[in-house]
Amino acid sequence: MPERSREKPAEYHVSSAVIVAVPAMEEQVLAALSRMNNVEVYGHQGGKIVVVIEGTSTGVLGECLSRISTLEGVVAANMVFEHVEKEETIGNDRRTDAA
Repeated sequence: MPERSREKPAEYHVSSAVIVAVPAMEEQVLAALSRMNNVEVYGHQGGKIVVVIEGTSTGVLGECLSRISTLEGVVAANMVFEHVEKEETIGNDRRTDAA
């Protein structure tokens, strides 16, 4: 029987955030967000934009949110929720599955 790896399981982080943009610049902010890796816009109205950010750590999510907050036209960018999934080895066939 092969020995199980003692390495730390890989982590997958996902966060939702609300961005407040100057209403007259909402389209410009949406265009900038669409060019960002691991950012997906889920809805927007009246200068409020809901996004989901994905990454490998809380730090990666925070760095992305910081970049968003510096976009021209953004008044505020606030993380609302974060969830972490850990990849674990299951069974003897060494397949992985998110917990």
